[in-house]
Amino acid sequence: MIEPDRIRSILATDCGSTTTKAILIERQPDGGYRLVVRGEAPTTVEAPFDDVTVGVLNAVGEVEELVGRRILDRGEVIIKPLGDGVGVDVYISTSSAGGGLQMMTAGVVRSMSAESAERAALGAGAIVMDVIATNDGRLPHERIERIRRLRPDMILLSGGVDGGTTTHVAELAEMLAAADPKPRLGIGYRLPVVFAGNREARDLVRDALSSRVALQLVDNIRPTLESENLGPARDEIHDLFLEHVMQQAPGYSKLISWTDAPIMPTPGAVGDIMKTISELERIDVLGVDIGGATTDVFSVFGGVFNRTVSANLGMSYSISNVLSSAGIDAIARWMPFSIDERDLRNRIKNKMIRPTTIPQTLEELKIEHAIAREALRLALVQHKEFATELKGVQRRRTISDTFEQKMSGTLVNMMRLDLLVGSGGVLSHAPRRSQAAMLLLDGFCPEGVTRLAVDSIFMMPQLGVLAQIHPEAALQVFHADCLIYLGTAIAPEGNGKPGREFCRIEISFPGGRREELTLNFGELRLLPLGPGETCEIVARPVRGVDVGAGAGRELRATAHGGVVGLVLDGRGRPLRLPKDESERREALNRWYSEMRMYPE
Repeated sequence: MIEPDRIRSILATDCGSTTTKAILIERQPDGGYRLVVRGEAPTTVEAPFDDVTVGVLNAVGEVEELVGRRILDRGEVIIKPLGDGVGVDVYISTSSAGGGLQMMTAGVVRSMSAESAERAALGAGAIVMDVIATNDGRLPHERIERIRRLRPDMILLSGGVDGGTTTHVAELAEMLAAADPKPRLGIGYRLPVVFAGNREARDLVRDALSSRVALQLVDNIRPTLESENLGPARDEIHDLFLEHVMQQAPGYSKLISWTDAPIMPTPGAVGDIMKTISELERIDVLGVDIGGATTDVFSVFGGVFNRTVSANLGMSYSISNVLSSAGIDAIARWMPFSIDERDLRNRIKNKMIRPTTIPQTLEELKIEHAIAREALRLALVQHKEFATELKGVQRRRTISDTFEQKMSGTLVNMMRLDLLVGSGGVLSHAPRRSQAAMLLLDGFCPEGVTRLAVDSIFMMPQLGVLAQIHPEAALQVFHADCLIYLGTAIAPEGNGKPGREFCRIEISFPGGRREELTLNFGELRLLPLGPGETCEIVARPVRGVDVGAGAGRELRATAHGGVVGLVLDGRGRPLRLPKDESERREALNRWYSEMRMYPE
């Protein structure tokens, strides 16, 4: 592998389920790295091509045309290293083609070892098809039938603390052996199974499974009740994904031979760039990718990474699931105009049966945004429930704990959040950037001082792989070309009567201009603060209201600008819309107008 300081040109691709994207990143004369061009082509993992590299070469060919130099030798081989203005130094790739990595996980206790196994699989970029546990309420034959029917790419088996009882782990292993699971892809090779449980049970698991599956043993993901060790299992999942699963997909063996770093599942690579940003900048990060079928949420709070996949929440194929999960009233409450319930249901169903269509009228766009808010809200609720402190750990409570309101145990603390990143069509390709900002504010309800951004062209997967070999270059491109900074939101936590004083704010703008204002409850204000600009704020909330320093306490902070600006959100947290129909519509139209979301 070439040394990072000698890398001048980087070619990266992401092989998606429908489109293969290629980007070219190059070192500039000032020494920094920037995105140069981007190309894309249809993914060709399925018939009639049955070779993923055809789509890769087509996308790279578009990059060649745009940059005006040769990268492919006779259109078939990527030229490496860069020399005489030809080729690139490094080629890397991610993939979710063919449905990505699909896994099942199993553990002894659903809320403990099985949940840790699910966290490990999700963190590695997998779609978790099901979680098997001895206390999941199903009979043994039902679990066996489920395993046979789903046919995952891989199974992660866990259970027991090191040195503990082995009986239940052995029962799980025997159940897997009875199911005799077959892989989704490939004929004639054995399904990879990773055992990451009690060390004392390894021989029992080996005796039960080694003749039926490709068994790999790694360190326990839950060595004690008080600790979680997900790294070894995640690394093994990545290796097996590359060595077993990818080798069965059409053309991937050839693609693997081209790359200079292991191919990663697309969601796993997005998680890696999130972790890299959080570690290098020492900030808490929350990211969301809202797609047509699923919504992925990534978070890093206090150095702990979590990812969830809301497989039933999406903006096209799964849009009816958003309706059934949220309810028609929850979606309708975001509509700034009157609409018949039956009409709204029909429009949502039309989107489901015509998933590739986009809104043709302003009214349709507002309906799509209403649905997106609920999809984001529900995905965050699911993420908070999953991203929790370790279950089963006994904690000593103090007197102060008795008076503490927030005892949910979730790691997601919206008041501590520094950066909120959105991606996916409804956010990245919104007609106006202020629409993306408003969807993030309404769907996720950040508190305190939070910077908002969107991924411009969904470049995060490629940057996640790049972070493995050149973190500095990945970070530079992430900030300069990947993210479009929308601005900063200041959102006090608390509630009050509409029109009453909520918070007094002093703002020192660039150039020495100062402004003092009073933010009233129920008010939303947008102030100009452009990209690259910063301002110093002093916020003094009224009694019982928290802006980040504690209830009623003064907060001093720096706010960063963006293409939208500085948003002062005085609508309160938790966000509650007016119950009266006319008051609610009036409030929505007032907020949308202040944010310049739609044409007047």
